[in-house]
Amino acid sequence: MTNGTHDTDMVKKDRAVLVSLVTDDVKRTGINPEYSLEELVKLAETAGVEVLSVLSQNREKRDTKWFIGKGKVEELRAIAEELGATTAIFDQELSGAQVRNLEETLDLKIIDRTQLILDIFAQRANTREGIIQVELAQHSYLLPRLSGHGKNLSRLGGGIGTRGPGESKLETDRRHIRGRIDDLKRHLEELTRHRKLHRERRKKTGIVQVALVGYTNAGKSTLLKQLTAADVYIQDQLFATLDPTSRTMELPSGKEIVLTDTVGFIQNLPHDLIAAFRATLEEVNEADLILHVVDASSAMREDQMRTVNTILQELGSGDKPQLVLYNKKDACTPEQLEMLPLDKDHIKVSALDSEDLLKIREFIQTELTGDTKRFRIPAERGDLTSVLYKIGDVVDTSFEENDVIYEVELQKGEYEKFGYMLEEFIEL
Repeated sequence: MTNGTHDTDMVKKDRAVLVSLVTDDVKRTGINPEYSLEELVKLAETAGVEVLSVLSQNREKRDTKWFIGKGKVEELRAIAEELGATTAIFDQELSGAQVRNLEETLDLKIIDRTQLILDIFAQRANTREGIIQVELAQHSYLLPRLSGHGKNLSRLGGGIGTRGPGESKLETDRRHIRGRIDDLKRHLEELTRHRKLHRERRKKTGIVQVALVGYTNAGKSTLLKQLTAADVYIQDQLFATLDPTSRTMELPSGKEIVLTDTVGFIQNLPHDLIAAFRATLEEVNEADLILHVVDASSAMREDQMRTVNTILQELGSGDKPQLVLYNKKDACTPEQLEMLPLDKDHIKVSALDSEDLLKIREFIQTELTGDTKRFRIPAERGDLTSVLYKIGDVVDTSFEENDVIYEVELQKGEYEKFGYMLEEFIEL
């Protein structure tokens, strides 16, 4: 006799056909439609969906009523009936009217890429801040589409697209949802204020902050764990990390820095999600250095790097100092390794190789450390001492008559910010 709980889970599991529409607009974005569809398969599997089949259509532009052409809708219906699908997941964003028309015609639950990503985030959010951010993004996404989701939300059995804001909330009027959005924003502002105070305290103590960023599943969490012995969730799946984790890491010099893991990026990352997670992503803006972790073994490596750099620009972090870690070198073919650039800003590593971990620490130290300069400060100018300690590490002190000579190993970022106060005291 089979286990009852297991049977229930099997009944509830979404069985989906995935759909992609390739229009002239899509081609102009430079996004590879085949790769995007492969990524949609991974996203669906991450959300716990059984993928039965995929369907693509090339059209000049999207159909305003059905999104895909009417003939393709009939083809989708036939495939869904034959395979016993419960859901159709579209690789592009749908309007509320399109969702309603497709649901009525196909008798399937209709989900788009944005909703699928939001659903994964709803499954993964653990902290209060993460849960609020996801719910805010879900409400912001659903508000303009309420009229199109009636049938979807009334379906029994739950599953993807129904997590997070419950049916009763979403079936109330828009005013109720707008009120909920305002409440969530207020909660988030309070949490953001706390996070900002915490960051400012770290800044005042002169602690250097380094942010790990990268495409989802590039290996950021594994690197954080290996470099800092952090107890973090690691899984070979998309968006395994949602809440940022900061840990102290020691450089070869003995200096300690704060290393922060951030949520992975993905192409077509929903704007509602970026807006809701802006407070969390501020960790990137506040960093002195960005470590861009790349899955070197991915066939779409260059596209993934472009996506990450585009999102960094959107966040206002595009000009920050950046080091690139070509991770997963152990999973690369010799040809892939040969094609990777190797210079002062790029290194090839494996998070599982202890020598590479030391190399990363040295890499960070070299980037953060500027030249060593000597400053001759009059003894009565004690007010400048704190500035010296802010711009770097004082490695030697000596006295000559009424002056104190400081030898300082500079931190690039801090020296750029505060060095102007000491220019007249530099010893050439």
